[in-house]
Amino acid sequence: MNPEVMKPQDQMPWYLYLVECADGSYYAGITNQLESRIEAHNMGQGARYTRSRGPVKLLATQAYPDRSTASKAEAQLKRLARSEKLAFFASADKA
Repeated sequence: MNPEVMKPQDQMPWYLYLVECADGSYYAGITNQLESRIEAHNMGQGARYTRSRGPVKLLATQAYPDRSTASKAEAQLKRLARSEKLAFFASADKA
């Protein structure tokens, strides 16, 4: 794509986010429209995992420059133990 013809959405950051479901479980995902994604989770229109576990509460977010970088961070986060997930965001802020 020609950089001079980029749409505003192409310039938006991607977010890795962590939510806590009503049952206490965590769910991690990525989006470039954070507010509407959390709203979708809470309306039962988000990921299959959160549909029966809503409402969700946003615990942490981290912005990334593109989808690829956010996806890699999501994969790293999902490999961590529950007790390490929030610390992942704290360490990302310092990096």
